[in-house]
Amino acid sequence: MVRKIIHIDEEKCNGCGLCASACHEGAIEIIDGKAKLVREHFCDGLGDCLPSCPTGAITFEEREAPAYDEAAVKESRRQKQLKIERAIGAMFGRGGGCPGSDTAEFERAQNETARTEKASYDRPASRLNQWPCQIKLLPMQAPFFDGAKLLIAADCTAYAYANMHEEFMKGRITLIGCPKLDDVDYTGKLTEIIRTNDIKSVTVVRMEVPCCGGLQRAAENALKNSGKFIPWQIVTISRDGRILDRTL
Repeated sequence: MVRKIIHIDEEKCNGCGLCASACHEGAIEIIDGKAKLVREHFCDGLGDCLPSCPTGAITFEEREAPAYDEAAVKESRRQKQLKIERAIGAMFGRGGGCPGSDTAEFERAQNETARTEKASYDRPASRLNQWPCQIKLLPMQAPFFDGAKLLIAADCTAYAYANMHEEFMKGRITLIGCPKLDDVDYTGKLTEIIRTNDIKSVTVVRMEVPCCGGLQRAAENALKNSGKFIPWQIVTISRDGRILDRTL
């Protein structure tokens, strides 16, 4: 069939990989230092990868191509997630995967502070309310999700924004990840967490860099796919630690 599909100009491509991270369908891979459309039937023609390309190497074209196969995309994601979980399980010799995925919930007083043994001053308290916090390690259902306000945050935000614990983590269940480094689409897991638990609100905190767009898209798609109407906001942090934007 003739349809709209992306075209990658390899002369312009610098192999940065941002397009592959932005393509939550898994249609693009980096091969020999260049981005390539390796699965035409995975490309939905929506162009999420276009704004991520810093060199303008990606454009649309209309040509003969296989139809978009949504079922194949979902199965590919499932197989990739299974592969990751099996690898973690083999690494730690546990059928259930990494021991770091054992769940725990922490009691946090609203005015909690911690005092060092050798100093007479108060230091900021941790506002992490549960373990684990990595999206890849979190179960889809857990007691701490009941009535929870979710914080879905990019890994780097806690290092860039100094008041992350007090302003964003306090009173929320924290889910962190990096779509570029994890090389996985979080949409399916986030959808199930929101769909199968009593979630009260969702706050997404991302960095200004393009690869963080994958985290935002996953959260937005999860909210849509869940079939629920839940208050949500997107907060964008600059690389030098400022809030650039809040979108409600």
